[in-house]
Amino acid sequence: MNVSGVRGTEVEVVVIGAGQAGLAAAFHLRRSGFAPDRDVVVLDHSPRPGGAWQFRWPTLTYGKVHGMHALPGMELTGAAPDRPSSEVIGAYFDSYEQAFGLRVHRPVSVTAVREGPDERLLVETSEGVYATRALINATGTWDRPFWPRFPGQRDFRGRQLHSAQYPGPQAFNGSRVVVIGGGTSAVQQLLEIAPVAAATTWVTRRPPVFREGPFGAEQGRAAVALVEERVREGLPPRSVVSVTGLPMTEAIRQGRESGVLDRLPLFDRITPTGVAWADGRSVEADTLLYGTGFRAAIDHLAPLRLREPGGGIRMAGTRALRDARVHLVGYGPSASTIGAGRAGRAAVRDIRKLLDGKRQLPSGSAELASSLAP
Repeated sequence: MNVSGVRGTEVEVVVIGAGQAGLAAAFHLRRSGFAPDRDVVVLDHSPRPGGAWQFRWPTLTYGKVHGMHALPGMELTGAAPDRPSSEVIGAYFDSYEQAFGLRVHRPVSVTAVREGPDERLLVETSEGVYATRALINATGTWDRPFWPRFPGQRDFRGRQLHSAQYPGPQAFNGSRVVVIGGGTSAVQQLLEIAPVAAATTWVTRRPPVFREGPFGAEQGRAAVALVEERVREGLPPRSVVSVTGLPMTEAIRQGRESGVLDRLPLFDRITPTGVAWADGRSVEADTLLYGTGFRAAIDHLAPLRLREPGGGIRMAGTRALRDARVHLVGYGPSASTIGAGRAGRAAVRDIRKLLDGKRQLPSGSAELASSLAP
């Protein structure tokens, strides 16, 4: 349901983004007594519930999803593994928003966040300007697919597309395809394309690391710690998945045995008809598919000057060190489904501390909070 809400008004908290991290933050805000459309407004530029999941390719079924942690207060149960993940998770997010009355405003685009009067931040949006005491940014990465640049790229006569635009394997029938990148999406899409393509070639910048065996809490903490270290240094975060390696599933095992996942090093240039290496090797191609990941979608925060010289935003937990009013969830170490949920709770806890003494929760907030207790 679309909610128009009030425009150009003062609120206590603005949440930008209604994916996993944004909905978790909105839940904890409401549980803490912040009333939707009175104390807090949740903005999402997507046309419907589901976050980035609603844009996933149709052959990515729920059974193929690499881990989906439940949102706080409501489990995802009974999902058929052969249903598209976009449908399953979209319906789950929709039910979640309605069950907890989160009143997400969509589609709403946020163009900029600036310093405002009275220690407030001004959030400029397609439905007006919100003046807020605190901001939770949960915009993720889907809107910023990363396109690497190569010599000769503009001269390629075939098709170039990013994994975010992947339409499913049927679009590659009889084509010669070069898949670029060593992440989960690149591998999943390559394995789907290979049976219908005339030929496939897989190239990565670094040799891929395949992870055997279970991935427990200790391994998870170690992976998150590596991402946190970059954030503490003010560097752009790497995704958590990039430091965990690729899980050795049965499909990946078969792909390695069949030769589909025989990887070549990254080429040196793109030719009009394919790709080429400095040693004289070349591969002819009709399509170049870039499974090269994403970058954080935070350009709207640029007026606040939060970035460090290294290009990232230095964080203390979820809080931006340069501005205590700004929290980023689903960024860096919290960019996993389980991390996003925990980050939403942590951000709300810090915001309550920030706002204590500056505001009094309106009457009825205690009842509202208790009604959402698990």
